[in-house]
Amino acid sequence: MKLKMTAVLSATAIGALLLSACGSTNEASSSPSSSASGSAEASTSAEPAGSSQAADTVGGKLAILTGNVGGKTPEGNEKFAKALGDKLGMDVTLDKPASDYDQKVLTALGSGAKYDLIEVSDLAKLNTFIDQGVVTDLTDFVKQSSVLSDPSVIPSAEWDQLKGEDGKIYGVFSKFQGATMPIVRKDWLNKLNLQEPKTLDELYNVLKAFKENDPDGNGKADTYGLSTSGLYDIQGIMSAAGLKYRYVMKDGKRTIPYASDAAIPMYEWFAKLVKEGIMDPNFVTNDTAKMRNLFLADRVGMITYWDAWVGMFNSLKQQENPNTTFDAEGMASIPGPDGTILMRRGDPDFWIIPKNAPHPDAAKKFLEFWQSQDGITLGSLGVEGYDYTVDNGTYTLTDVGKQANMDHGVPYWYNSSVKSPFPPLPGVEDAMALSKQYATLEVSLSTWPDAEKIVTNYALKAMSGQMPAKDAVAQMQKELKAANLIDE
Repeated sequence: MKLKMTAVLSATAIGALLLSACGSTNEASSSPSSSASGSAEASTSAEPAGSSQAADTVGGKLAILTGNVGGKTPEGNEKFAKALGDKLGMDVTLDKPASDYDQKVLTALGSGAKYDLIEVSDLAKLNTFIDQGVVTDLTDFVKQSSVLSDPSVIPSAEWDQLKGEDGKIYGVFSKFQGATMPIVRKDWLNKLNLQEPKTLDELYNVLKAFKENDPDGNGKADTYGLSTSGLYDIQGIMSAAGLKYRYVMKDGKRTIPYASDAAIPMYEWFAKLVKEGIMDPNFVTNDTAKMRNLFLADRVGMITYWDAWVGMFNSLKQQENPNTTFDAEGMASIPGPDGTILMRRGDPDFWIIPKNAPHPDAAKKFLEFWQSQDGITLGSLGVEGYDYTVDNGTYTLTDVGKQANMDHGVPYWYNSSVKSPFPPLPGVEDAMALSKQYATLEVSLSTWPDAEKIVTNYALKAMSGQMPAKDAVAQMQKELKAANLIDE
């Protein structure tokens, strides 16, 4: 059904997201569109604030622990839980902690707390939970469900992400997760008569031009070519050497390409950018908000970040100034020596049913509902009458809805039959098309968090020129092997 549209994301709404997105529960693996924990959230008490009493006469109950799904305030969370309960015909308790969500999940599973559903966004943790025997095998449920087994609702190949080593399915997606990529100022490319770079040398020349050729036209030497947030999401550039982030398994052995000798020239390439003033010197200490704000302030021509933000950047600038020339565009990674393009897809956000769930049938009813039009509408637009109104098929966001950014846990979804009543933000569809074409998951092993600390430490030292790249990689390898974090 085609629906009319009368509102888009306001500058205030996107501004709120700019402030909150870097507080996502697991930024290294979750899309910043999951912005829950940066907002004022619901109570963390044992009896959560969000609870629907609609189903007292029905007898169904459902207890949910979530980091992203629900309202953005305690009041919004209560209304969300009430609306969800009304839709499901049961009493819904929605526990949405204000902070330390990952720790709350670990505590809940370790202490035997009684939740029917828990939202998770880390595949390494899922594998750990499977090994511990605390999650329910959902294989038969998914296969027998007319909703979840429908490839137009969730593409069949996607389920491989949520399988354990035994080949069984242990989770159900809560939303569609995108990918990270280089995001470039297309208007700067056009102004300087440059083409989108396809090789590392071309990328260097573009970034150098962004630094030296006054792309913002203010007559000052105040721009950088590239900014990142530490080691965050440089996959689009490391692709030039055929290097995949995290682990790559070779003949059953754990390897880390970013810690291999093949990474040395790439770290030297970044160090050259730093030495020549082409790269934002604060990339080592940047958080993602600082990186994004530099991009929005016309100070840098390229960053590395999530596909969804292409649209957010463009929408924000267009609402600040309808005549702006600002044009952010997602870019495919630099092809490797064999032409392969490596892009990093974020770990999925998904639901698990704990083994000790008091109401597993209620949880399964929710999982099917969440993939339906009603579920997706609730998870994206929020609560009708509170976050949005509908008048003769015309959807209008309220002021509360604008602040929520049409994201109550489901900014993007799999179900191809469900269309948003609002048009896509400028540039986001092209960016996500690149993600769907090229992006792949990284290998998540339980040892990665410890390995990542070592890799990040020495990679940043090499990239910033604090340490010769060859020495940094050698020390990286030494420490990884000593801690039994790699096999070769």
